[in-house]
Amino acid sequence: MEKNEMIFGIRAVIEAIQAGKDIDKVMVKTGLEGELAKELFTALRGTGIPMQNVPMERLNRITRKNHQGVVAFLSAVTYQKLEDIVPNLYEEGKVPFIVMLDGITDVRNFGAIARTCECAGVDAIVIPEKGSVSVNADAIKTSAGALHHIPVCREKSIYQAIRFLQQSGFKIVAASEKASQSYTKINDYKDPVAIVMGAEDTGISNENIKICDSLVSIPQFGEIGSLNVSVAAGILLYEVIRQRTGA
Repeated sequence: MEKNEMIFGIRAVIEAIQAGKDIDKVMVKTGLEGELAKELFTALRGTGIPMQNVPMERLNRITRKNHQGVVAFLSAVTYQKLEDIVPNLYEEGKVPFIVMLDGITDVRNFGAIARTCECAGVDAIVIPEKGSVSVNADAIKTSAGALHHIPVCREKSIYQAIRFLQQSGFKIVAASEKASQSYTKINDYKDPVAIVMGAEDTGISNENIKICDSLVSIPQFGEIGSLNVSVAAGILLYEVIRQRTGA
């Protein structure tokens, strides 16, 4: 982590939050107390910036400077809001195409998915505030810079984001190896569509999968049992392109 990618010290982090800096996450020493700490927690409230409680030893490994128990990491991009993106897409006359990532934590997979999204003309990527990858330097590098060119929306929850998109006229297609329907057998892709991809180990959460419009799977004939999530995403994204272009 380069020095200019993080801010340390309680007052410095508070000022960064109040100045509207794009902050990826804030690490706070477990049990941090005091008036300044209260001011920090107040500043964080309602911002959507993830906060992690960590042992002091972890902060000391990150920086030997006087961090006072608080280190903030700056985001490599400016996160956008889905509620701002969607109306603009419709106003531009587009048939929106969005990818939602539920619980994906591997930064290399995230970067690879983002790279494919950019190549496939996806309009935005949605990630949740908690339990997810974020846009850091490693993700930018793995995406071959694609994350500088495609909007990333960090939303309070994937569930709420799905509901918002459904209310906005989207079909929500979830990728699940348990689905009985092949990804090629539906025509929802020609509508405004969001493809939901889950983590390789746990998949899409049950509460999210229940409210999706379609569940699809990719036929597999080997012994391993599952595709890498970035590869699976690529297959689904280009099925959308195939159906929309008639290629």
